Amino acid sequence: MSSPAAAPQDTGQQRLWSVDEHLADVLAAVRPLEPIELQLLDAQGCVLVEDVTVPVALPPFDNSSMDGYAVRTADVQGASEEFPAVLTVIGDVAAGSGELPAVGPGQAARIMTGAPLPPGAEAVVPVEWTDGGAGAGAATGMTPASAAPEGAGGEVRVHRAAEARAHVRARGSDVQAGDLALAAGTVLGPPQIALLAAIGRGTVRVRPRPRVVVLSTGSELVQPGEALAPGTIYDSNSFALAAAARDAGAIAYRVGAVADNADTLRATIEDQLIRADLLVTTGGVSVGAYDVVKEALSSVGADPEAGVDAGRMEFRKLAMQPGKPQGFGTIGPDHTPLLALPGNPVSSYVSFELFVRPAIRALMGLPASEVSRPSVRAVLKADQPLRSPAGRRQFLRGAYDGESGTVSPVGGSGSHLIAALAHADSLMVVPEDVTSVQPGDELEVVLLG
Repeated sequence: MSSPAAAPQDTGQQRLWSVDEHLADVLAAVRPLEPIELQLLDAQGCVLVEDVTVPVALPPFDNSSMDGYAVRTADVQGASEEFPAVLTVIGDVAAGSGELPAVGPGQAARIMTGAPLPPGAEAVVPVEWTDGGAGAGAATGMTPASAAPEGAGGEVRVHRAAEARAHVRARGSDVQAGDLALAAGTVLGPPQIALLAAIGRGTVRVRPRPRVVVLSTGSELVQPGEALAPGTIYDSNSFALAAAARDAGAIAYRVGAVADNADTLRATIEDQLIRADLLVTTGGVSVGAYDVVKEALSSVGADPEAGVDAGRMEFRKLAMQPGKPQGFGTIGPDHTPLLALPGNPVSSYVSFELFVRPAIRALMGLPASEVSRPSVRAVLKADQPLRSPAGRRQFLRGAYDGESGTVSPVGGSGSHLIAALAHADSLMVVPEDVTSVQPGDELEVVLLG
């Protein structure tokens, strides 16, 4: 990489904030949500706030891992197809059975997968090792109990020997009572929910998933499925950012595009505050005559007792490309965080990944090491060098190959190129003090998937 000196961060007109400064400012204003008790399925995706210990061993009793016959090992010692062990079947043991028949010498009990091992039995022989009580060759299954209740009696021929504890799942072989089941800070996915249910927990104390409201702005925006008029485009940003918020772990609410009217936007934001832990707007933060977000929110903080005007908003320029114009602050009586992102599709998405996703993850209560996407070092695989403006940290779309440790550019650098973004799985990072990255050079890559 060629590395000229970085451009000044103060233009004399407005300070240029670095990416790291802006992110630090955002995270300093975000506090994890207060814990609540939730039912298990409602807690999916949430972060556990307490250690959970095991109240009872799993499994709570010795049980069979196969459909077959519970036997004493001495009774099947030396058994073969030519000289089978012939045992008296004394009954069935199904999963959920309470009273269990005792297996004595020369006896066996039909047993189903998950059923408790009856007293006296030392092992389970799979039904395929027997004649299934039919007096013929090797069985392939059992006759349903409802269709042939007499199958629980009679005799069974066992064709193979079994060692002690064969096909028996021991009590506590999964977890023992008193073991740590899940540690505080664990994100609850399906396996964790299953474990909590298995140890008898109906509710759990977690930090709830943040509620994120996404608003796009622009009189030119039309909702997908509607007809386009001259000069209009479809609203993609609100869909992209709502989906990204869900991907980050939030509950996302997408609001239809708000026209370029400051009063309308302020009223919409005020209506949404009741269901928002975080607000995200896209568009209207630059220096144009119709940059409605900046117009509507620049006065926030003037009257801290006046509803939506409570809080503090700041609009700033960042030393990054794309995504130079950004807004951040708190708004409303509860000082709800609001991040105002630029309107170009790639700019808004990159800004989300850099600033909004970490804010969401911080609200969830995740540690600092897990709020941002992971990054790796990779070698640039390209036909020509990557160019980057001096003094700007540039984020370019890339396709990362983990096997070869390389990354290739996807599409151009334009902030409107949605199709290229859809085919990228990473962002290539060109530092502020670098203007050219040559093929074969190593650079930082943020992994998006």
